[in-house]
Amino acid sequence: MARLVRWTALTAAAALLTAGCGSGSSGADKDDEPPASQTLDWGRCEGTADAPAPGGDWQCATLRAPLDWAEPDGETIDLALVRARATGDERIGSLLFNFGGPGASGVSTMPSYGDTVSSLRERYDLVSWDPRGVASSEGIRCRDDEAIEDAESVDSTPDTAAEEQAYLKDAADFGEGCAKAAGKLMEHVSTTDAARDMDLMRDVLGDEKMHYFGISYGTELGGVYAHLFPKRVGRVVLDAVVDPAADTMGHAENQARGFQRALDDYLESTGQDPERGSQEIVDLLQRLDAKPLPTSTPGRELTQTLALTGIVLPLYSKDGWPALTSALEAAEEGDGSELLALADGYNERDSAGHYGTTTHAQRVISCLDDKQRPTVAETKKLLPTFERVSPVFGAFLGWDTAGWCHDWPVAGQRETPEVSAPGAAPILVVGNTGDPATPYEGAREMADELGKDVGVVLTWKGEGHGAYGSGSACVDSAVDGYLLKGMVPQDGTLCS
Repeated sequence: MARLVRWTALTAAAALLTAGCGSGSSGADKDDEPPASQTLDWGRCEGTADAPAPGGDWQCATLRAPLDWAEPDGETIDLALVRARATGDERIGSLLFNFGGPGASGVSTMPSYGDTVSSLRERYDLVSWDPRGVASSEGIRCRDDEAIEDAESVDSTPDTAAEEQAYLKDAADFGEGCAKAAGKLMEHVSTTDAARDMDLMRDVLGDEKMHYFGISYGTELGGVYAHLFPKRVGRVVLDAVVDPAADTMGHAENQARGFQRALDDYLESTGQDPERGSQEIVDLLQRLDAKPLPTSTPGRELTQTLALTGIVLPLYSKDGWPALTSALEAAEEGDGSELLALADGYNERDSAGHYGTTTHAQRVISCLDDKQRPTVAETKKLLPTFERVSPVFGAFLGWDTAGWCHDWPVAGQRETPEVSAPGAAPILVVGNTGDPATPYEGAREMADELGKDVGVVLTWKGEGHGAYGSGSACVDSAVDGYLLKGMVPQDGTLCS
Protein backbone atom coordinates (compact mmCIF):
# COMPACT_ATOMS: atom_id res chain seq x y z
CA MET A 1 0.00 0.00 0.00
CA ALA A 2 1.31 3.43 -0.89
CA ARG A 3 1.87 5.74 2.04
CA LEU A 4 -1.35 7.61 2.75
CA VAL A 5 0.42 10.81 3.70
CA ARG A 6 0.28 13.92 1.53
CA TRP A 7 -2.21 13.11 -1.18
CA THR A 8 -4.16 16.10 -2.44
CA ALA A 9 -7.91 16.36 -2.32
CA LEU A 10 -8.06 16.91 -6.04
CA THR A 11 -5.90 13.91 -6.88
CA ALA A 12 -8.03 11.69 -4.69
CA ALA A 13 -11.29 13.01 -6.10
CA ALA A 14 -10.10 12.47 -9.64
CA ALA A 15 -9.10 8.92 -8.75
CA LEU A 16 -12.53 8.30 -7.24
CA LEU A 17 -14.20 9.36 -10.48
CA THR A 18 -11.85 7.09 -12.40
CA ALA A 19 -12.89 4.24 -10.13
CA GLY A 20 -16.48 4.89 -11.05
CA CYS A 21 -17.91 4.80 -7.63
CA GLY A 22 20.09 20.43 -2.55
CA SER A 23 20.69 20.76 1.07
CA GLY A 24 18.75 20.71 4.24
CA SER A 25 16.35 23.49 5.08
CA SER A 26 18.83 25.98 6.45
CA GLY A 27 17.94 29.65 6.42
CA ALA A 28 21.55 30.71 5.86
CA ASP A 29 21.00 31.60 2.20
CA LYS A 30 17.62 33.28 2.52
CA ASP A 31 18.52 36.21 0.32
CA ASP A 32 20.39 34.35 -2.41
CA GLU A 33 19.35 35.56 -5.83
CA PRO A 34 18.24 32.92 -8.35
CA PRO A 35 20.45 32.23 -11.38
CA ALA A 36 20.43 34.61 -14.31
CA SER A 37 16.91 35.00 -15.68
CA GLN A 38 15.57 33.31 -18.79
CA THR A 39 12.63 33.82 -21.11
CA LEU A 40 9.85 31.26 -21.15
CA ASP A 41 8.51 30.24 -24.55
CA TRP A 42 4.81 29.78 -23.82
CA GLY A 43 2.88 27.77 -26.38
CA ARG A 44 0.26 25.10 -26.93
CA CYS A 45 0.33 22.21 -24.46
CA GLU A 46 1.18 18.99 -26.25
CA GLY A 47 -0.20 16.43 -23.80
CA THR A 48 0.64 12.74 -23.50
CA ALA A 49 -1.26 9.46 -23.60
CA ASP A 50 -1.58 9.61 -19.80
CA ALA A 51 -2.39 13.33 -19.64
CA PRO A 52 -4.14 14.75 -22.71
CA ALA A 53 -3.49 18.40 -23.56
CA PRO A 54 -5.91 20.76 -21.81
CA GLY A 55 -8.36 22.70 -23.89
CA GLY A 56 -9.17 26.38 -23.71
CA ASP A 57 -6.41 28.93 -23.41
CA TRP A 58 -3.98 26.98 -21.24
CA GLN A 59 -0.35 27.38 -22.26
CA CYS A 60 2.76 25.35 -21.45
CA ALA A 61 6.45 26.16 -21.23
CA THR A 62 9.72 24.67 -19.99
CA LEU A 63 11.85 26.23 -17.26
CA ARG A 64 15.55 25.43 -16.99
CA ALA A 65 16.77 24.91 -13.40
CA PRO A 66 20.06 23.77 -11.85
CA LEU A 67 20.23 20.05 -11.16
CA ASP A 68 22.19 20.84 -7.99
CA TRP A 69 21.38 24.15 -6.33
CA ALA A 70 24.82 24.06 -4.69
CA GLU A 71 26.19 24.49 -8.24
CA PRO A 72 23.73 26.94 -9.84
CA ASP A 73 25.85 27.31 -12.98
CA GLY A 74 26.28 23.57 -13.48
CA GLU A 75 24.14 20.89 -15.12
CA THR A 76 20.45 21.73 -15.57
CA ILE A 77 17.10 19.95 -15.67
CA ASP A 78 13.85 20.92 -17.39
CA LEU A 79 10.69 21.68 -15.43
CA ALA A 80 7.29 21.65 -17.14
CA LEU A 81 4.95 24.61 -16.45
CA VAL A 82 1.33 25.40 -17.31
CA ARG A 83 -0.59 28.66 -17.06
CA ALA A 84 -3.78 30.55 -17.91
CA ARG A 85 -3.47 34.32 -18.14
CA ALA A 86 -5.45 36.65 -15.86
CA THR A 87 -8.81 37.69 -17.30
CA GLY A 88 -9.19 41.07 -15.59
CA ASP A 89 -7.46 44.43 -16.00
CA GLU A 90 -6.18 44.72 -12.39
CA ARG A 91 -3.62 41.92 -12.54
CA ILE A 92 -1.62 41.28 -9.36
CA GLY A 93 0.83 38.77 -10.80
CA SER A 94 1.19 35.00 -10.95
CA LEU A 95 -0.43 32.65 -8.43
CA LEU A 96 1.58 29.43 -8.21
CA PHE A 97 -0.19 26.19 -7.21
CA ASN A 98 1.20 22.96 -5.79
CA PHE A 99 -1.34 20.16 -5.39
CA GLY A 100 0.61 17.99 -3.00
CA GLY A 101 1.70 14.40 -2.96
CA PRO A 102 4.59 14.98 -3.09
CA GLY A 103 4.41 13.74 -6.64
CA ALA A 104 1.18 15.29 -7.96
CA SER A 105 1.46 16.74 -11.46
CA GLY A 106 0.55 20.40 -11.54
CA VAL A 107 0.58 20.44 -15.35
CA SER A 108 -2.22 17.87 -15.58
CA THR A 109 -4.09 18.97 -12.43
CA MET A 110 -4.15 22.75 -12.82
CA PRO A 111 -6.47 22.91 -15.87
CA SER A 112 -9.02 20.62 -14.21
CA TYR A 113 -8.86 22.80 -11.07
CA GLY A 114 -9.36 25.96 -13.11
CA ASP A 115 -13.12 26.18 -12.58
CA THR A 116 -12.68 25.89 -8.80
CA VAL A 117 -10.35 28.89 -8.74
CA SER A 118 -11.93 30.86 -11.58
CA SER A 119 -12.56 33.86 -9.31
CA LEU A 120 -8.81 34.09 -8.62
CA ARG A 121 -8.03 34.23 -12.31
CA GLU A 122 -9.54 37.70 -12.49
CA ARG A 123 -6.36 39.12 -10.96
CA TYR A 124 -3.78 36.34 -11.29
CA ASP A 125 -2.17 34.24 -13.97
CA LEU A 126 -2.89 30.72 -12.69
CA VAL A 127 0.40 28.80 -12.84
CA SER A 128 1.50 25.33 -11.82
CA TRP A 129 4.30 22.92 -12.62
CA ASP A 130 5.53 19.38 -12.35
CA PRO A 131 8.16 19.46 -9.59
CA ARG A 132 11.52 17.85 -10.33
CA GLY A 133 11.19 14.07 -10.61
CA VAL A 134 7.44 14.30 -11.31
CA ALA A 135 5.63 13.48 -14.56
CA SER A 136 6.89 15.78 -17.36
CA SER A 137 9.73 17.17 -15.24
CA GLU A 138 12.01 14.16 -15.68
CA GLY A 139 9.48 11.98 -13.87
CA ILE A 140 10.82 8.93 -12.07
CA ARG A 141 9.27 5.48 -12.65
CA CYS A 142 10.67 2.90 -10.25
CA ARG A 143 8.76 -0.15 -11.53
CA ASP A 144 6.94 -1.27 -14.62
CA ASP A 145 3.25 -2.12 -14.55
CA GLU A 146 3.75 -5.86 -14.23
CA ALA A 147 6.04 -5.47 -11.22
CA ILE A 148 3.60 -3.05 -9.57
CA GLU A 149 0.73 -5.50 -9.93
CA ASP A 150 2.88 -8.37 -8.65
CA ALA A 151 3.77 -6.34 -5.57
CA GLU A 152 0.09 -5.96 -4.67
CA SER A 153 0.22 -9.49 -3.30
CA VAL A 154 2.77 -8.44 -0.65
CA ASP A 155 1.17 -8.31 2.81
CA SER A 156 1.44 -4.76 4.20
CA THR A 157 0.82 -5.97 7.76
CA PRO A 158 3.04 -9.06 7.91
CA ASP A 159 2.12 -11.70 10.48
CA THR A 160 4.98 -14.17 10.01
CA ALA A 161 8.72 -14.04 9.54
CA ALA A 162 8.32 -15.02 5.90
CA GLU A 163 5.83 -12.21 5.30
CA GLU A 164 8.15 -9.72 7.02
CA GLN A 165 11.02 -10.82 4.80
CA ALA A 166 8.90 -10.45 1.67
CA TYR A 167 7.67 -7.02 2.80
CA LEU A 168 11.15 -5.66 3.43
CA LYS A 169 12.58 -7.22 0.26
CA ASP A 170 9.85 -5.56 -1.78
CA ALA A 171 10.68 -2.21 -0.16
CA ALA A 172 14.38 -2.57 -0.87
CA ASP A 173 13.73 -3.65 -4.46
CA PHE A 174 11.55 -0.59 -5.00
CA GLY A 175 14.31 1.74 -3.78
CA GLU A 176 16.84 0.01 -6.02
CA GLY A 177 14.54 0.52 -8.99
CA CYS A 178 14.14 4.20 -8.14
CA ALA A 179 17.89 4.72 -7.94
CA LYS A 180 18.41 2.99 -11.28
CA ALA A 181 15.73 5.09 -12.95
CA ALA A 182 16.62 8.44 -11.37
CA GLY A 183 20.41 8.40 -11.55
CA LYS A 184 21.92 11.70 -10.40
CA LEU A 185 18.45 13.19 -9.92
CA MET A 186 17.84 10.88 -6.94
CA GLU A 187 19.79 13.23 -4.63
CA HIS A 188 18.25 16.44 -5.95
CA VAL A 189 14.47 16.14 -5.57
CA SER A 190 14.08 17.38 -2.00
CA THR A 191 11.47 19.86 -0.83
CA THR A 192 14.26 22.41 -0.40
CA ASP A 193 15.26 21.90 -4.05
CA ALA A 194 11.62 22.43 -5.08
CA ALA A 195 11.37 25.59 -2.97
CA ARG A 196 14.43 27.02 -4.71
CA ASP A 197 12.87 26.09 -8.06
CA MET A 198 9.82 28.08 -7.01
CA ASP A 199 11.89 31.16 -6.38
CA LEU A 200 13.45 30.80 -9.81
CA MET A 201 9.93 30.62 -11.27
CA ARG A 202 8.94 33.76 -9.38
CA ASP A 203 11.88 35.61 -10.89
CA VAL A 204 11.36 34.30 -14.43
CA LEU A 205 7.63 35.04 -14.28
CA GLY A 206 8.49 38.63 -13.39
CA ASP A 207 7.00 38.74 -9.90
CA GLU A 208 8.64 40.64 -7.06
CA LYS A 209 6.71 38.57 -4.48
CA MET A 210 5.71 34.92 -4.37
CA HIS A 211 1.93 34.48 -4.45
CA TYR A 212 1.22 30.82 -3.75
CA PHE A 213 -1.55 28.32 -3.04
CA GLY A 214 -0.29 25.06 -1.51
CA ILE A 215 -2.52 22.04 -0.82
CA SER A 216 -1.60 19.09 1.42
CA TYR A 217 2.15 18.43 0.97
CA GLY A 218 2.11 21.76 -0.89
CA THR A 219 1.69 23.39 2.52
CA GLU A 220 5.00 21.93 3.67
CA LEU A 221 6.61 23.16 0.47
CA GLY A 222 5.11 26.61 1.03
CA GLY A 223 6.39 26.69 4.59
CA VAL A 224 9.91 25.74 3.49
CA TYR A 225 9.81 28.45 0.83
CA ALA A 226 8.73 31.03 3.42
CA HIS A 227 11.61 30.00 5.67
CA LEU A 228 14.17 30.31 2.89
CA PHE A 229 12.80 33.52 1.38
CA PRO A 230 10.68 35.35 4.00
CA LYS A 231 11.14 38.77 2.39
CA ARG A 232 9.71 37.47 -0.90
CA VAL A 233 6.48 36.10 0.57
CA GLY A 234 3.44 37.78 -0.97
CA ARG A 235 -0.05 36.35 -0.53
CA VAL A 236 0.26 32.70 0.46
CA VAL A 237 -2.52 30.22 1.28
CA LEU A 238 -1.79 26.83 2.86
CA ASP A 239 -4.81 24.47 2.79
CA ALA A 240 -4.98 20.91 4.25
CA VAL A 241 -1.90 21.49 6.33
CA VAL A 242 0.90 19.01 6.97
CA ASP A 243 2.10 19.20 10.58
CA PRO A 244 5.67 20.54 10.35
CA ALA A 245 6.48 19.43 13.90
CA ALA A 246 5.81 15.74 13.20
CA ASP A 247 8.58 13.33 12.26
CA THR A 248 8.06 10.07 10.34
CA MET A 249 6.41 8.26 13.25
CA GLY A 250 4.44 11.37 14.16
CA HIS A 251 3.03 11.73 10.65
CA ALA A 252 1.94 8.10 10.63
CA GLU A 253 0.22 8.41 14.01
CA ASN A 254 -1.43 11.68 12.93
CA GLN A 255 -2.81 9.99 9.84
CA ALA A 256 -4.02 6.97 11.75
CA ARG A 257 -5.95 9.36 13.98
CA GLY A 258 -7.20 11.45 11.05
CA PHE A 259 -8.47 8.55 8.95
CA GLN A 260 -10.10 6.88 11.93
CA ARG A 261 -11.79 10.18 12.79
CA ALA A 262 -13.08 10.48 9.21
CA LEU A 263 -14.25 6.85 9.25
CA ASP A 264 -16.08 7.42 12.53
CA ASP A 265 -17.82 10.46 11.04
CA TYR A 266 -18.79 8.39 8.00
CA LEU A 267 -20.15 5.57 10.15
CA GLU A 268 -22.17 7.98 12.28
CA SER A 269 -23.62 9.53 9.11
CA THR A 270 -24.98 6.11 8.14
CA GLY A 271 -26.53 5.53 11.57
CA GLN A 272 -23.89 3.09 12.77
CA ASP A 273 -22.02 3.05 16.05
CA PRO A 274 -18.41 3.94 15.11
CA GLU A 275 -16.84 1.39 17.46
CA ARG A 276 -19.02 -1.44 16.23
CA GLY A 277 -18.74 -0.38 12.58
CA SER A 278 -14.95 -0.20 12.83
CA GLN A 279 -14.82 -3.68 14.34
CA GLU A 280 -16.87 -5.04 11.46
CA ILE A 281 -14.37 -3.55 9.02
CA VAL A 282 -11.47 -5.00 11.04
CA ASP A 283 -13.17 -8.40 10.88
CA LEU A 284 -13.55 -8.06 7.10
CA LEU A 285 -9.88 -7.18 6.70
CA GLN A 286 -8.82 -10.13 8.84
CA ARG A 287 -10.89 -12.49 6.71
CA LEU A 288 -9.27 -11.06 3.59
CA ASP A 289 -5.83 -11.59 5.12
CA ALA A 290 -6.63 -15.30 5.28
CA LYS A 291 -8.57 -15.53 2.02
CA PRO A 292 -8.89 -12.76 -0.63
CA LEU A 293 -12.26 -12.17 -2.26
CA PRO A 294 -13.02 -12.85 -5.91
CA THR A 295 -13.74 -9.92 -8.22
CA SER A 296 -15.24 -9.39 -11.65
CA THR A 297 -11.77 -8.62 -13.06
CA PRO A 298 -10.23 -11.83 -14.46
CA GLY A 299 -7.11 -12.90 -12.60
CA ARG A 300 -7.44 -10.35 -9.78
CA GLU A 301 -8.56 -10.79 -6.19
CA LEU A 302 -9.28 -8.32 -3.40
CA THR A 303 -6.52 -8.69 -0.85
CA GLN A 304 -6.44 -7.19 2.62
CA THR A 305 -4.11 -4.41 1.46
CA LEU A 306 -6.19 -3.55 -1.60
CA ALA A 307 -9.34 -3.49 0.51
CA LEU A 308 -7.80 -1.07 2.99
CA THR A 309 -6.67 1.13 0.11
CA GLY A 310 -10.19 1.05 -1.32
CA ILE A 311 -11.63 2.12 2.04
CA VAL A 312 -9.18 5.01 2.29
CA LEU A 313 -9.99 6.66 -1.02
CA PRO A 314 -13.64 7.69 -0.45
CA LEU A 315 -12.73 9.17 2.94
CA TYR A 316 -10.89 11.97 1.12
CA SER A 317 -14.23 13.54 0.18
CA LYS A 318 -17.71 13.32 1.66
CA ASP A 319 -18.96 12.84 -1.89
CA GLY A 320 -17.24 9.44 -1.83
CA TRP A 321 -19.13 8.12 1.20
CA PRO A 322 -21.98 6.50 -0.79
CA ALA A 323 -19.41 4.62 -2.88
CA LEU A 324 -17.83 3.33 0.32
CA THR A 325 -21.18 2.09 1.61
CA SER A 326 -21.86 0.21 -1.61
CA ALA A 327 -18.38 -1.30 -1.75
CA LEU A 328 -18.44 -2.50 1.86
CA GLU A 329 -21.88 -4.05 1.41
CA ALA A 330 -20.71 -5.87 -1.71
CA ALA A 331 -17.60 -7.15 0.08
CA GLU A 332 -19.68 -8.48 2.97
CA GLU A 333 -21.70 -10.38 0.37
CA GLY A 334 -18.53 -11.92 -1.08
CA ASP A 335 -17.81 -9.61 -4.04
CA GLY A 336 -14.59 -7.57 -3.87
CA SER A 337 -15.06 -5.80 -7.21
CA GLU A 338 -16.12 -2.40 -5.91
CA LEU A 339 -13.39 -2.10 -3.28
CA LEU A 340 -10.88 -3.22 -5.90
CA ALA A 341 -12.09 -0.49 -8.26
CA LEU A 342 -11.65 2.10 -5.51
CA ALA A 343 -8.16 0.80 -4.75
CA ASP A 344 -7.30 1.00 -8.45
CA GLY A 345 -8.44 4.61 -8.42
CA TYR A 346 -6.11 5.39 -5.53
CA ASN A 347 -3.26 3.49 -7.20
CA GLU A 348 -3.85 5.22 -10.56
CA ARG A 349 -4.48 1.93 -12.35
CA ASP A 350 -6.50 2.19 -15.56
CA SER A 351 -8.60 -0.49 -17.24
CA ALA A 352 -5.65 -1.58 -19.37
CA GLY A 353 -3.52 -2.30 -16.28
CA HIS A 354 -1.31 0.78 -16.60
CA TYR A 355 -0.32 2.49 -13.33
CA GLY A 356 0.55 6.13 -12.75
CA THR A 357 3.76 7.17 -11.04
CA THR A 358 2.60 9.68 -8.42
CA THR A 359 3.56 7.34 -5.58
CA HIS A 360 6.97 6.69 -7.17
CA ALA A 361 7.89 10.37 -7.06
CA GLN A 362 6.22 10.66 -3.64
CA ARG A 363 8.52 8.02 -2.20
CA VAL A 364 11.70 9.34 -3.81
CA ILE A 365 11.02 12.87 -2.56
CA SER A 366 9.89 11.99 0.95
CA CYS A 367 12.72 9.50 1.53
CA LEU A 368 15.22 12.18 0.53
CA ASP A 369 13.53 14.65 2.87
CA ASP A 370 13.08 12.38 5.89
CA LYS A 371 16.11 11.27 7.86
CA GLN A 372 14.31 8.73 10.02
CA ARG A 373 14.54 5.06 9.03
CA PRO A 374 12.46 3.18 11.65
CA THR A 375 13.44 -0.45 12.09
CA VAL A 376 11.06 -3.38 12.28
CA ALA A 377 11.79 -3.66 15.99
CA GLU A 378 10.92 0.00 16.56
CA THR A 379 7.75 -0.37 14.52
CA LYS A 380 6.62 -3.49 16.39
CA LYS A 381 7.14 -1.71 19.70
CA LEU A 382 4.80 1.09 18.63
CA LEU A 383 2.16 -1.03 16.86
CA PRO A 384 -0.07 -1.30 19.96
CA THR A 385 -0.16 2.51 20.13
CA PHE A 386 -1.06 2.79 16.45
CA GLU A 387 -3.80 0.19 16.84
CA ARG A 388 -5.26 2.01 19.85
CA VAL A 389 -5.34 5.23 17.86
CA SER A 390 -7.01 3.46 14.92
CA PRO A 391 -8.19 -0.15 14.95
CA VAL A 392 -8.73 0.01 11.18
CA PHE A 393 -5.73 1.95 9.86
CA GLY A 394 -3.19 1.78 12.71
CA ALA A 395 -1.39 -1.44 11.78
CA PHE A 396 -1.07 -0.45 8.11
CA LEU A 397 0.34 2.98 8.88
CA GLY A 398 2.57 1.62 11.61
CA TRP A 399 4.15 -0.99 9.33
CA ASP A 400 4.48 1.62 6.62
CA THR A 401 7.03 3.50 8.72
CA ALA A 402 9.33 0.47 8.57
CA GLY A 403 8.87 -0.30 4.90
CA TRP A 404 8.54 3.09 3.21
CA CYS A 405 12.26 4.00 3.14
CA HIS A 406 13.72 0.63 4.12
CA ASP A 407 17.28 0.13 2.85
CA TRP A 408 16.90 3.33 0.84
CA PRO A 409 19.91 4.09 -1.40
CA VAL A 410 20.07 7.79 -0.45
CA ALA A 411 20.26 9.26 3.05
CA GLY A 412 17.50 11.55 4.31
CA GLN A 413 18.18 15.20 5.03
CA ARG A 414 16.27 16.18 8.17
CA GLU A 415 13.98 15.11 10.99
CA THR A 416 11.29 17.74 10.34
CA PRO A 417 11.03 20.67 7.92
CA GLU A 418 12.08 24.15 9.02
CA VAL A 419 9.25 26.60 8.31
CA SER A 420 9.92 29.54 10.63
CA ALA A 421 9.59 32.74 8.62
CA PRO A 422 10.16 35.79 10.83
CA GLY A 423 9.45 39.02 8.99
CA ALA A 424 7.31 37.39 6.29
CA ALA A 425 3.94 38.83 5.30
CA PRO A 426 0.87 37.16 6.86
CA ILE A 427 0.28 33.61 5.55
CA LEU A 428 -3.27 32.20 5.60
CA VAL A 429 -3.33 28.69 7.09
CA VAL A 430 -6.60 26.83 6.42
CA GLY A 431 -7.54 23.82 8.53
CA ASN A 432 -10.50 21.43 8.19
CA THR A 433 -11.60 19.68 11.39
CA GLY A 434 -12.62 16.53 9.47
CA ASP A 435 -9.53 16.23 7.29
CA PRO A 436 -8.41 12.58 7.21
CA ALA A 437 -4.98 12.88 5.58
CA THR A 438 -3.70 16.06 7.23
CA PRO A 439 -5.54 16.28 10.55
CA TYR A 440 -6.68 19.70 11.71
CA GLU A 441 -4.12 19.98 14.51
CA GLY A 442 -1.39 20.51 11.89
CA ALA A 443 -2.83 23.90 10.93
CA ARG A 444 -2.18 25.36 14.37
CA GLU A 445 1.29 23.81 14.48
CA MET A 446 2.13 25.33 11.09
CA ALA A 447 0.91 28.77 12.14
CA ASP A 448 2.88 28.62 15.38
CA GLU A 449 6.08 27.55 13.63
CA LEU A 450 5.73 30.18 10.90
CA GLY A 451 5.88 32.68 13.73
CA LYS A 452 4.00 35.46 15.48
CA ASP A 453 2.12 37.77 13.12
CA VAL A 454 2.89 35.43 10.19
CA GLY A 455 0.66 32.35 10.50
CA VAL A 456 -3.07 33.17 10.51
CA VAL A 457 -5.45 30.23 11.06
CA LEU A 458 -8.82 29.90 9.35
CA THR A 459 -10.84 26.88 10.55
CA TRP A 460 -13.64 25.04 8.73
CA LYS A 461 -15.79 22.51 10.57
CA GLY A 462 -16.15 20.23 7.57
CA GLU A 463 -15.26 16.86 6.09
CA GLY A 464 -12.74 15.75 3.49
CA HIS A 465 -9.20 16.64 2.55
CA GLY A 466 -8.94 20.40 2.14
CA ALA A 467 -11.35 23.29 2.63
CA TYR A 468 -11.27 25.76 -0.28
CA GLY A 469 -13.72 24.84 -3.02
CA SER A 470 -15.29 22.14 -0.85
CA GLY A 471 -18.68 23.77 -0.36
CA SER A 472 -18.08 26.39 2.32
CA ALA A 473 -18.99 29.89 1.12
CA CYS A 474 -17.39 31.22 4.31
CA VAL A 475 -14.01 29.64 3.53
CA ASP A 476 -14.08 30.58 -0.15
CA SER A 477 -15.01 34.18 0.64
CA ALA A 478 -12.23 34.54 3.21
CA VAL A 479 -9.59 33.06 0.91
CA ASP A 480 -10.74 35.13 -2.07
CA GLY A 481 -10.76 38.29 0.02
CA TYR A 482 -7.20 37.62 1.14
CA LEU A 483 -5.80 36.73 -2.27
CA LEU A 484 -7.72 39.29 -4.34
CA LYS A 485 -7.91 42.24 -1.93
CA GLY A 486 -5.25 41.57 0.69
CA MET A 487 -7.84 41.29 3.46
CA VAL A 488 -6.25 39.14 6.18
CA PRO A 489 -8.86 37.30 8.31
CA GLN A 490 -8.58 37.49 12.06
CA ASP A 491 -6.51 34.62 13.44
CA GLY A 492 -8.88 31.93 14.69
CA THR A 493 -11.75 32.76 12.34
CA LEU A 494 -14.22 29.85 12.33
CA CYS A 495 -16.38 28.73 9.39
CA SER A 496 -19.04 26.19 10.37
